[in-house]
Amino acid sequence: MKHLILFSLFILVTLGVAAQEKVEYVDDEECGCELVFIDGIQTTQEGDRFGFKREDGTIIVPNKYMFVDHFHGPYCKVYLNYDSCGLINREGEEIIPCNYNDVAYPTDGMIMVVKDGLYGFFDTLGEQHIPFRYRAASTFNEGLAVVAVDIDSTLVQYGYIDHEGRMVIEPQYEYAFPFYEGFAVVKKYDRYGMIDRNNREVFPIKFEILTSMYQGRLFAGDDDGLAMYDNHFRQLTKPVYTYLVGRTDERILVQRDNKYGYLDTTGREVIPCQYDQAGLFKNQRAYVSKDNKWGIINTEGKAILPIEYDNSGFRAEAYIYHDSLALIEKDGRYGYCDMEGRPVIWPCFENAYQFSNGLAPVQLGLWGYIDTKGDFFISPIFEMASPFEYGRSEVVYRGEIHRMNSEGRCVKNCKNAPRSWRK
Repeated sequence: MKHLILFSLFILVTLGVAAQEKVEYVDDEECGCELVFIDGIQTTQEGDRFGFKREDGTIIVPNKYMFVDHFHGPYCKVYLNYDSCGLINREGEEIIPCNYNDVAYPTDGMIMVVKDGLYGFFDTLGEQHIPFRYRAASTFNEGLAVVAVDIDSTLVQYGYIDHEGRMVIEPQYEYAFPFYEGFAVVKKYDRYGMIDRNNREVFPIKFEILTSMYQGRLFAGDDDGLAMYDNHFRQLTKPVYTYLVGRTDERILVQRDNKYGYLDTTGREVIPCQYDQAGLFKNQRAYVSKDNKWGIINTEGKAILPIEYDNSGFRAEAYIYHDSLALIEKDGRYGYCDMEGRPVIWPCFENAYQFSNGLAPVQLGLWGYIDTKGDFFISPIFEMASPFEYGRSEVVYRGEIHRMNSEGRCVKNCKNAPRSWRK
């Protein structure tokens, strides 16, 4: 299981996330509330049922679903009940009717659907393309999908199908993963290797741990150590790395001898494994720690912020740059440094979080919000306050939870709150 976890972690970290949807808020002056539109469509609710409407008020779908996702581009996953799942388009039409146990968002023009424990595929017009006959399946990637079939009453094996449902690689593996960059990780006899689209074993099935190919690089090895290889399967490093975290800004975060460091894409250890903890790079900056002290380095390993600051808040994402400022902590007080590591808002706050929308929540007795110059945008008047997300934050004012926009105005649950907290 730990090998599958490692594989999955590498995929999630290195492939990144999809671009954020366009999120718009409209404040309703009459009800003192907000309407949230994601890509121009708002989720509506009546009792315990949900639907959708457009910004002009046009009803797309009445409130009939038990659960709904938000729209991911043209599609949204919806449930009539716990076991009745489907997929609708932006016109509210059920491309996949709510007759199924589960559906996936389209990939490669195909939609994976589950019914009564079996997997099949529809096209994006809603036509069933591949029957429900597989014990398990992945979504399509690079034109192929992993499928599992029953060989007998005790044996399940994995192979690959194309868009027409043809079994292009016969079921023969204990487990298999989707194709990336022309190669796929497969498992046989409790070991991992890699095949190409012709089912040629291009990397021996002998490893206890093996990641997918990503931008021409992979890691392979066992519990004693991983080595990095290129897309010609040439070994670039010795098998000395015991943990692989991920890759950003052309730096790969690894662990060796219980210390963290960074490789470049040639396998050179450009930043030695010397840190007790370390994070992925963001905007060519990463937080690192030694002896319970924290600092910031650049992609060459140069200390931008000296490793002499504290980190007692367990807020890893907060301790890196947001709005070009990073949260720092010194002797139990919080402040902010700029991209060059200069403390531009001196550590003087009892507590604080990261900047977003040009504002950050800070505590001096009560909570307020400061701007990037360190001036109070809203004086400390809240019992609690959160960072802004999509232009909204949650605050506790006189014992009640409210939502506030980045202008300091209450936009939700505003009956017992001033319209604006700015003086």
